[in-house]
Amino acid sequence: MAVHIALVRGINVGKNNRVPMATLRSLLDDLGYTDVRTHLNSGNAVFTAPGRQQPATVAKKIEAALLDETGLTLRVVVRSRKELADVVAKNPFAKEATDPARFLVAFLAEPVPAARLRDVDADALAPERFHLARRELYLWLPGGLQNSPMMKVLSDQKIGVATTARNWNTVTKLLELAE
Repeated sequence: MAVHIALVRGINVGKNNRVPMATLRSLLDDLGYTDVRTHLNSGNAVFTAPGRQQPATVAKKIEAALLDETGLTLRVVVRSRKELADVVAKNPFAKEATDPARFLVAFLAEPVPAARLRDVDADALAPERFHLARRELYLWLPGGLQNSPMMKVLSDQKIGVATTARNWNTVTKLLELAE
């Protein structure tokens, strides 16, 4: 049995892609996952998967079930409890990211070649900062998310990989729920 964290991209944002968390919990339960808990109304779920299912396999199962249940084509990124613990432990901005609501982790569906970000002028984006890990992009946005130049520069189209971002408060709460 392994604990996993599912991050559904783009649900319950405004009036689009409405999926009640009760529906998500039921769907995960129907897939055979146990101890299912959701956090907030934005597609965060913590659950136990039987056997040694890989996170990518779990993500595909959840995506298919969401399509069947809701008719919505939604991307899902899944991390194991250990992977999420590593994300928290390897925080490159621990000393400077003083507002957890303005510090985000973009969880990547797959690794991004560093070459994709070579032409990003990090100095021009200051005081915003980013750090690319293997399958996470840490984003320190001291001026907030809404008008962030970095969020425009580091879009899914730019990096070529589907992402879903969570603020640091959510990341650490999900790890707490997974313990």
